[in-house]
Amino acid sequence: MTELARAAPDPAAPGSTARGPAVQDSLVLSWATLSSPVGPLAVGCSPAGVARIDFIRTPGGPGRPEREPRAGQAGPGLLAAARDQLAEYFAGQRRVFDLPLDWSGCSRAQRQVLSVLYESVAHGETVTYGDLAQRAVAGPDGISLPARAIGRVMGSNPLPLVVPCHRVVAGNGLGGYSGGTGIEVKRWLLIFEGALPATMDWDVAGV
Repeated sequence: MTELARAAPDPAAPGSTARGPAVQDSLVLSWATLSSPVGPLAVGCSPAGVARIDFIRTPGGPGRPEREPRAGQAGPGLLAAARDQLAEYFAGQRRVFDLPLDWSGCSRAQRQVLSVLYESVAHGETVTYGDLAQRAVAGPDGISLPARAIGRVMGSNPLPLVVPCHRVVAGNGLGGYSGGTGIEVKRWLLIFEGALPATMDWDVAGV
């Protein structure tokens, strides 16, 4: 595990699988990387909270070169807590994350849907895209979106794993997943959490 002070990963950069909306150019995040059963991950924190979790296809961390730390970056305590809680999750020692989240990279609709998901779908549970759309309508900001739009919000989730978009499934199957190697990561996570029965080829060591 390493700690880095870097700019937000460039979604077009080699080795980056950034899925969320572009973080403001002026925002420099503090980054930590860790290995996991679903591949290497990069965690980015701002002074307000965890802002990004990216799957990394190749070793070496997020795609841009290191930069010198800037005033206002997240402190090492938050970065270490985020990294440690993810490690505990994959070790089967944590079911609920206890971290401040920075939603500043999300639109109003994204934040509404993702916060409803975060607050209402627990470890080992799943929800369909349609059901999540109905919950979003009933949420505090009352965002009305069709199930298809919910799928797009899940695909742009900047905080996968902590905000569990892998728990959102289609009415007739798993639906899609854009993190890591794709649908097999989603299947692995749902089996790991007990939401799906294990298949014969499932391996706790990872995908």
